[in-house]
Amino acid sequence: MSPLHNDRFLRALLREPVDQTPVWMMRQAGRYLPEYRATRAKAGDFLTLCQTPELACEVTLQPLARYALDAAILFSDILTIPDAMGLGLYFSEGEGPRFQRPLRTAADIAKLGVPDPLEKLRYVMDAVSLIRRELNGRVPLIGFSGSPWTLATYMVEGGSSKNFRIIKSLMFDQPDLLHQLLDKTAQAVIAYLNAQIQAGAQAVMIFDTWGGVLSPRDYQAFSLHYMQQIVAGLQRENEGRRVPVILFTKDGGAWLESMANTGCDALGLDWTCDLKQARQRVGDKVALQGNMDPCVLYAQPVRIRQEVGDILASYGAGSGHVFNLGHGIHPEVNPEHAGVFIDAVHELSRAYHAQTDPGLGDNQRFYSVS
Repeated sequence: MSPLHNDRFLRALLREPVDQTPVWMMRQAGRYLPEYRATRAKAGDFLTLCQTPELACEVTLQPLARYALDAAILFSDILTIPDAMGLGLYFSEGEGPRFQRPLRTAADIAKLGVPDPLEKLRYVMDAVSLIRRELNGRVPLIGFSGSPWTLATYMVEGGSSKNFRIIKSLMFDQPDLLHQLLDKTAQAVIAYLNAQIQAGAQAVMIFDTWGGVLSPRDYQAFSLHYMQQIVAGLQRENEGRRVPVILFTKDGGAWLESMANTGCDALGLDWTCDLKQARQRVGDKVALQGNMDPCVLYAQPVRIRQEVGDILASYGAGSGHVFNLGHGIHPEVNPEHAGVFIDAVHELSRAYHAQTDPGLGDNQRFYSVS
């Protein structure tokens, strides 16, 4: 593998000195980019785009051709694992992801196996390897998975849900059965993420998109417990350096302390969290990633820069912050506005890092390796 020329993203996740705050965007390879839409049309459908390593590589790299991003993220979908388990993933126009064979009975769950990622999900590993080769050390590559709870919501509901009626009925009526499903899913996520790391992912992120729909008690039992199991099972070093792990629970701001205790390296925050308060709550235990409202990118450039400045000021001086949106970028965003956002992070953040680090000596400052 090529040496890494810009590692400020990885250093920030480990709370090490950086010259400026690193930035990337959730869904940075997506429908807001005309070049993505062209490649998506060439693929014919979304699943083909995900399952063709050359196309997945192409769209992963597209935003890096436009923007000075500090990380690339694998282009894939969180539902690859349930699909590999045999549930039959498909996408309906206007309805989002659906499964042909949702899990509705104890027998359905009992017959589920943990898929071998090198067999059932080889196309993902091939994409990771190809992307690493094409990046050629430019920036780190992020691998990812959905959390067991989030994956289970789709597996049981059969697709997206507004009230999570079926899975919450299972949770309250047959909690042991749901725990069986979550345990199998956690094992699958561990194998899947470790395979991504071995293929070349340099950091991994667990997306707990629907953890925030749970009560505090149920979040601990049915979501966080299994994410902690995953963190404990992951390969944490590869290619001679640490592989950071990021946990992100949307609407999970009430549980930051518990999340920080899982052994992860960083927490993703949505825009409902105050960054200054979050930093005070977790202390030096983990780095923080986030947390601008994606809708700010609909505003004029001057307002985008102001919001970036406010968020940087909220976090304050020092490392341990990766700037990101609080959730994925919206398809209707003007690509030029995304560029304003990224450039503003780099420009305005330098002042927060231009200070002497006591551990480096009086005359040394933070410098980039890029």
